[in-house]
Amino acid sequence: MTGSADLKTRTRDSSLAVIRFYSGLSRATSAQVLGRQLLRSATSVGAQYREAQRAKSAADFVSKSEGALQELDETAYWLELIEGSATDTSSAVRDLRNETEQLISIFVSLIKRAKQNRPKN
Repeated sequence: MTGSADLKTRTRDSSLAVIRFYSGLSRATSAQVLGRQLLRSATSVGAQYREAQRAKSAADFVSKSEGALQELDETAYWLELIEGSATDTSSAVRDLRNETEQLISIFVSLIKRAKQNRPKN
């Protein structure tokens, strides 16, 4: 499993990849609308994970990590729309989708483990 420092770096790198991708999108209205939605959700993941690292309790950690997972799921959705609408069919969008799916798997495991390990009240 990925360590917290590695996951901080990986979520940051994923955000930077999306920023670069967005910068290369067509200036067509549909591409820009989808791209802005993608940009918002993708860049939120790392920020929410960093907040989770400063959580005040196990429940707070789970909640903030679940927020990051929701943003990842939304990111996957926008990438599907971008690819499906032929806004961008490059290997870059497929690479971003692959990384997003991997991050989703990591966060699902992280949250599951945190829920199993948190103290019962």
